[in-house]
Amino acid sequence: MSGADRVRTYLAQFELQDRVIEFDVSSATVELAANALGCEPGRIAKTLSFMAGDRPLFIVAAGDRRVDNAKFKARFEAKAKMMTAEQLASLTGLHFGGVCPFALPKTVPVYLDESLRAWDTVYPAAGTENSAVRLTLSELELSTHPVGWVDVCK
Repeated sequence: MSGADRVRTYLAQFELQDRVIEFDVSSATVELAANALGCEPGRIAKTLSFMAGDRPLFIVAAGDRRVDNAKFKARFEAKAKMMTAEQLASLTGLHFGGVCPFALPKTVPVYLDESLRAWDTVYPAAGTENSAVRLTLSELELSTHPVGWVDVCK
């Protein structure tokens, strides 16, 4: 089962499976995804994979924002360190370019960054390097089961 099919199956429990979009081009970066969708980069809900000490966590943020290291450290009491490709694959089964906040093991908490609130509709990846999901913020919150909202971006 492809990553997009896995996400589609997961989203079916929320009746959101028809929101998955697959492209003939890469959407592996914010810029590529925005071009494929014809939208502003801020609407791309990028999923950032971190290790906070020995704890994995995902932060979903607006595509035009960067994590503020001081805010991250204050919130999570650890330095912001991106997961390696090996950590990402072993902890989630995902690969860079298709990292998404859906169908994750319960050991990987998801946080939504306040930067997303600037948009009514956002597009997180759908588990592959050429996919996205069109969601309102309330649908994103419903389908990701976040631990909560954080403010860790510049």
